[in-house]
Amino acid sequence: MRKILNRRHLLVGMSALLVCSATSPVTAAADTADVVAETLRNMTLEEKVGQLFVTYAYGATVDAADSASVAANRRSHGVDNAQQLIEKYHLGGIIYFAWSGNTVNPAQITELSNGIQRVSAIPALVSTDQEHGVVSRIGAPATPFPGNMALGAARSPGSAGTAATIAGRELRAVGVNQNFAPVADVNVNALNPVIGVRSFSEDPQLTARLVEAQVRGYQRGGVSATAKHFPGHGDTAVDSHTGLPVIGHSPEEWERLDAPPFRRAIAAGVDSIMTAHIVVPALDPSGDPATLSRPIMTGILRDRLGYDGVVVTDSLGMAGVRQKYGDDRVPVLALKAGVDQLLMPPNIDLAYNAVLAAVRGGELTEDRIDQSVHRILRMKAGRGLFGGQFADPAALPELVGTEHNKRTAQQITDRTTTLVRNSAGVLPLTTRPASVFTTGWGTAADPVPQRLATAVGQRSAATTSLLTGANPNQATIDRAVAGAGAADLTIVATNRAWTDVGQQNLVKALLATGKPVVVIAVRDPYDIAHFPDAQTYLATYSYTAVSVESAVRVLYGENAPAGKLPVTIPVAGDPSTALHPFGHGLTWEG
Repeated sequence: MRKILNRRHLLVGMSALLVCSATSPVTAAADTADVVAETLRNMTLEEKVGQLFVTYAYGATVDAADSASVAANRRSHGVDNAQQLIEKYHLGGIIYFAWSGNTVNPAQITELSNGIQRVSAIPALVSTDQEHGVVSRIGAPATPFPGNMALGAARSPGSAGTAATIAGRELRAVGVNQNFAPVADVNVNALNPVIGVRSFSEDPQLTARLVEAQVRGYQRGGVSATAKHFPGHGDTAVDSHTGLPVIGHSPEEWERLDAPPFRRAIAAGVDSIMTAHIVVPALDPSGDPATLSRPIMTGILRDRLGYDGVVVTDSLGMAGVRQKYGDDRVPVLALKAGVDQLLMPPNIDLAYNAVLAAVRGGELTEDRIDQSVHRILRMKAGRGLFGGQFADPAALPELVGTEHNKRTAQQITDRTTTLVRNSAGVLPLTTRPASVFTTGWGTAADPVPQRLATAVGQRSAATTSLLTGANPNQATIDRAVAGAGAADLTIVATNRAWTDVGQQNLVKALLATGKPVVVIAVRDPYDIAHFPDAQTYLATYSYTAVSVESAVRVLYGENAPAGKLPVTIPVAGDPSTALHPFGHGLTWEG
């Protein structure tokens, strides 16, 4: 305890120096360097190694004592709570998830963040994956923004930057200071099971412009942005969570397709870049995943692209990084490759001690560890964590989920809805239907048919709804057909129907009723390839409340559809033939 108190005393003094010189950029930069150098000089090897690791802890508070959290932490880490985890391993950071009980509401998140900072001898990086759209770790009342592909449909770097700035301010308000966003992958493969709408576009230059805008926006909002997943995860049909993807791009194709967004992120001063657990034989023929590849992490990212910021691994619990080497070797090899932060090792004790042993045994030098710790401390200092790491609970109402932020999010989202097909001339609904049946994909957490019914009901229609789930059986489809037969208009939501025969059969059965049917793809826009007879088809790229509201505004002619496809929709089974090309999107005067 004496060492921790002395370290905190040192940091407070150095922080005061930073605050006093904040008016001069040159002086502030010099003082930041002094804080980093002084902190590093006073760290033990154990503390340095701990700074490299970021992992999760169960519980709503740093000292969680409820039986469920304690049991879960003991199973995963051998400790009771986040406080014990941080103190045992000198952790450099904690990552938040809903499933680990970290993100109940803004007040709770703020208290957890402040608790983490209180028990950390060195200010902690508190991170999460707040990409928005289909990957959002912090829900309401935080402001919901459209995801990346929706922003790609809007084609507006200004909107993308505004969304990121507001999101960054809200994250920093609850004590999160590192966001694992934006996704910089270029989704050129319609069968990609893991990226999809998390990507801005299949177009490298459009993706690059929006990545740059979001990097600047998040960091303007006060959090470290993270461009991911280097060297590019956009052309794979394998999910690296469950397998090891192999990317067949030549060096020239990589430079043309995958590199531009990362180059723009680096030029924008991105604080961190996340690795991909993928094999790219043209960049490294060894068969090692990029996370463990020195030719990729150092040879390309560090040397060729000139990046000297923090490099963080994707989760080390994913299958893509565990197939070739054991969990004790992976963190050591990642550091040898040129990585700095080690994210979510499956066994923190094994990983931490493996790195210590590698240094003590001479496989890794302490100088190599110092390089990574220096980058991590420099990023922390650059985000103002030394002396400014605590969040103010009293400021939450003025910063998180404000009416202004929500209006801005809705305005941005209203420019993203894409009308792909309107061949029956159903839209806009100039004659309002008296009864509307809403059905299709949804979950208890995201009941899309009910959201549609609520929004439609506000336009004076009588509504009924039926949630059919991801892969409805024939009995459920029959119920949906009956509902459609009794209504003037049916609206059916699909989510990755290209992977679910049940959803495909549902849409085909609804179309066969001969009644007007509007199909809304609330995730991947590619679904229409599997029911090409659909005459009215919209893509929202997201199933959040703001995306649903924007779609309904288009249906009723309150807004003219403005989104343009940021990807090509290929013919099912023939990826080289376009059913609807990149840039397609219908509209009307409005």
